[in-house]
Amino acid sequence: MWKRLLCCLLSIMILLSCAACGKKGGETTPPEDDPIVEPDPQPIDEPDDPEPDPEPVVVITNPLTGEPLENEDLVNARPVAVMLNNIHYAMPQHGTSAADMIFEYDVEGSITRMVAFYQDPSKVGTIGSVRSARACFVETVLGMDAIYVHAGGSDEAKRMIRNLAVDHISEGASGVFWRDAERRKTMAIEHTLMTSGENIVQYLDNSSFRREHKEDFSYPITYVEHATPTAGENAAHVMVRFSSYKQGYFDYNAETGRYRVSQRFSTLGRIDPYIDGNTGEQVEVTNLLVLRTKVVNSGDSKGHMNITLQGGNVGMFFCGGKAEPITWKKATMYDPFTFYHEDGTPLELQVGHTYVCVIGLNADLTYEG
Repeated sequence: MWKRLLCCLLSIMILLSCAACGKKGGETTPPEDDPIVEPDPQPIDEPDDPEPDPEPVVVITNPLTGEPLENEDLVNARPVAVMLNNIHYAMPQHGTSAADMIFEYDVEGSITRMVAFYQDPSKVGTIGSVRSARACFVETVLGMDAIYVHAGGSDEAKRMIRNLAVDHISEGASGVFWRDAERRKTMAIEHTLMTSGENIVQYLDNSSFRREHKEDFSYPITYVEHATPTAGENAAHVMVRFSSYKQGYFDYNAETGRYRVSQRFSTLGRIDPYIDGNTGEQVEVTNLLVLRTKVVNSGDSKGHMNITLQGGNVGMFFCGGKAEPITWKKATMYDPFTFYHEDGTPLELQVGHTYVCVIGLNADLTYEG
């Protein structure tokens, strides 16, 4: 019995000893892995839809000035060209400050006349006084593909208008013209014929005239923000002698960047500001072009002048108080004037209104300042 008890004790001791050894170096039950704690997902800032590039702003510009054109439907429209009286008895003229371009010629008996071009005549107001057509103006109008507004004309001009099928509105057209009663009190009747931009537009709306340029027509002039001749001579004061009767004066206004226009008529013997009767203010222009050509008295009883416009010649460009020699061309009566630097590259004009003086080859032109 004791032997059996002893054997049991020994067995228990051996088992305890093995258990102790297992705890020190034997296999152990691996601890359960610590749970992996996933970090809370951080919100990702999704980029907003990128702003699309802004559409380029397309500014529709007046082809005669380079200025913004309020009615973009008129960008390819034929301009209206109105024949203006220019004798001291008929001053003031009306609507001249709104003219995009003015061309002035010595037409007869030392008296000048003008044609004023309007791309959008609808808001000009009164225009006049309106006088008769001359051949040089018919050629100028044809070159601009314009609709000509006038009151009769010389025999040559009327023949050209008829034979060349010039679209025109003349005195007698219904609802276009009127005789100004106030002017009639102090002026001869030939200085009282007036029209308005509104009347002209209403007439055109009911006419069969072609209202837009042909597809192959384009103006050759480019307008830029700054066209002052950087190497040009100083020309703050310019005098253009058309004839013994009329001289034009142009004085640079540095505040506006434009030339103030004045006139001297020999019958008055003084220099007067060139006033627009609509505004009561002196007319100012950005670009002044003086073109030389052959101007010859025709010898007829009225002293009509023959003015050569086809071909080309020399001239001067005035802008920003500076002067630059140029050349000009007009290939045919149907072509517009084109202007060039002396090296033959096209002349750019500055954005704004333009005044063109056409004078004889030997006419006086002076500038200073």
